[in-house]
Amino acid sequence: MNIGFIGAGHMGSAMIEGLLKAKTVAPENLFVKGGSSGTAEALQEKLGFQLIKDYDELKACKVIFIATGARIVLEILKQAAPFMAKDTILISVATGHTVAEAQAVLGETIHVVHAIPNTPVSVNAGMIGAVFADMPAPTKAEAVRVLESLGKVEEVSEVILGTFGTVAGCSPAFVDIFMEALADGAVLEGMPRELSYEVIAQMMLGSAKLALETKKHPGELKDGVTSPGGSTIKGVTALEKNGFRYAVIDAVKQANN
Repeated sequence: MNIGFIGAGHMGSAMIEGLLKAKTVAPENLFVKGGSSGTAEALQEKLGFQLIKDYDELKACKVIFIATGARIVLEILKQAAPFMAKDTILISVATGHTVAEAQAVLGETIHVVHAIPNTPVSVNAGMIGAVFADMPAPTKAEAVRVLESLGKVEEVSEVILGTFGTVAGCSPAFVDIFMEALADGAVLEGMPRELSYEVIAQMMLGSAKLALETKKHPGELKDGVTSPGGSTIKGVTALEKNGFRYAVIDAVKQANN
């Protein structure tokens, strides 16, 4: 199956890497049209996919991703629409539009999915929220299959897609800051920085796996490691004293506005 990409910025590049890593598509069957930044050209040298210049080269693609900026996505779709074959699956990972708006531009013969992924798709561990336009079950199954090669897919209502994108898409940056702060604390207490990063990343991976597999409430998991008068509860108290919870809640609120 041929897959096309319009846009190869941070998110587009992450998805391209993930699709190739998962062997969902071979490099010779992946067609990418970049913009003026040159990121597509640099990525092509690394990954060996087909770099294209014109939209008509997307005609052979069964699935086309668009990963452009929010302000230009609908205009780009208008330009590309005449070159999309009937029953193409268009997966937009851009913000700034609704499924209905994209469908109106593309016409009824193109199947629209609006998906919001996060950068861990590059290592096939993404969290992807998806809204599907009305489409035949086999077509939807094909779209899900492609997206699931990049990580976990959750079908959501369009009403909460923006908030989903904030939590799944922006939070990796919040987590990265938290990891860096933990490492700074570890270095302050004498641990080598590279070792601290490795320990922290593995700790977070294990903690996430424990939460997913046990389905326990986060508060219950926290209680399981906070012994009376122990080190952990002292650290938790310091976080509460410094407004940790409010800072996180406010970060989500601000990012979602």
